[in-house]
Amino acid sequence: MTQRKYSEERAGLWFERGRLASRCLRDAVTVCRKISRSGWVFGFCAWFGYSAGVLNPAKYTAPMNDPTEQLARFLSRAEKLLERIEPLLPPASPAPDWNSAVAFRWRKRGQSGFLQAIVRPSTIRLADLHDIDEQKTRIDINTRQFVCAQPANNVLLTGARGSGKSSLIKALLNEYARQGLRVIEVEKGELIDLPDIVELVEGRPERFIIFCDDLSFDAGDATFKALKVVLDGSMSSAPDNVLIYATSNRRHLMPEYFEENLESKRVGEEIHPGEAVEEKISLSERFGLWLSFYPFDQEAYLNIVAHWLKSFGCSAREVAGAERDALNWALLRGSRSGRVAWQFAKDWAGTHAPARVKRSK
Repeated sequence: MTQRKYSEERAGLWFERGRLASRCLRDAVTVCRKISRSGWVFGFCAWFGYSAGVLNPAKYTAPMNDPTEQLARFLSRAEKLLERIEPLLPPASPAPDWNSAVAFRWRKRGQSGFLQAIVRPSTIRLADLHDIDEQKTRIDINTRQFVCAQPANNVLLTGARGSGKSSLIKALLNEYARQGLRVIEVEKGELIDLPDIVELVEGRPERFIIFCDDLSFDAGDATFKALKVVLDGSMSSAPDNVLIYATSNRRHLMPEYFEENLESKRVGEEIHPGEAVEEKISLSERFGLWLSFYPFDQEAYLNIVAHWLKSFGCSAREVAGAERDALNWALLRGSRSGRVAWQFAKDWAGTHAPARVKRSK
């Protein structure tokens, strides 16, 4: 009987230890989930807690029949555990300082994102952009309506590389920043966070343009549907202080194939290939204003070169003398874009700067 009673007591003791371990584990899991949303932190907390003895009942030396001392021991060990883990946690995302800048960039830190102020935004002006007068006029009117709280459209700028698509949006910021315009730059891989960004700026007195540069998608891209929902595809309406301006070298933001025009023929295993085409162009159709940009001819290219050379202090004679070099530069690069003209002007002005200084003396 004595042996049986001893066995029952040991069984009861281990049963109590099991209950304590289960309760400790449940409490530690709750704490871990509260202090961080990151999965790796949760796993590390569980492993470290077990190895340190917080979750390991075998390392409890308190008498199992004293619940008060057990609780005090657990709380002490849990506090030590949190002290060790807190330095490993990522810092809290800072709140945006809307008065510190007029342009922001969306950044990710772990699972959360935040708006980082751009302290040195581009200084380009609308007057610096030449030979895109029609596109400049149309987007300027749309942006002015938006800044004045009038109805305005999301804008998609597509076309030749280096033709001024991105520069046009930067120039609009410099034109209307004093009237409350702000720009938030979002990379393609972070478009899935667009609902969070919109929620962050909703209700603010400023007018926000979400700028997505060089936008393009592949089949099955998750960000493709996320952008569609924000543009026009959700039960909730978009706030009136947010527009999306995007640039792309693709007309419909996705690759298109010749076989997709053969709707009357069998294309792969899809019964209705025309519907797949509709899915592709459905995103670009959500932009109310389309602006197309085309390659510059030689005259337009030389006009842009002359403008930038003059901005660097070159005289009219120097500008005329640089035309042949500008054409050779474009021939070497295989393009007569505005970007190539800007790059040539910087190179030529920098190379001939010592000669100009010497003549002025």
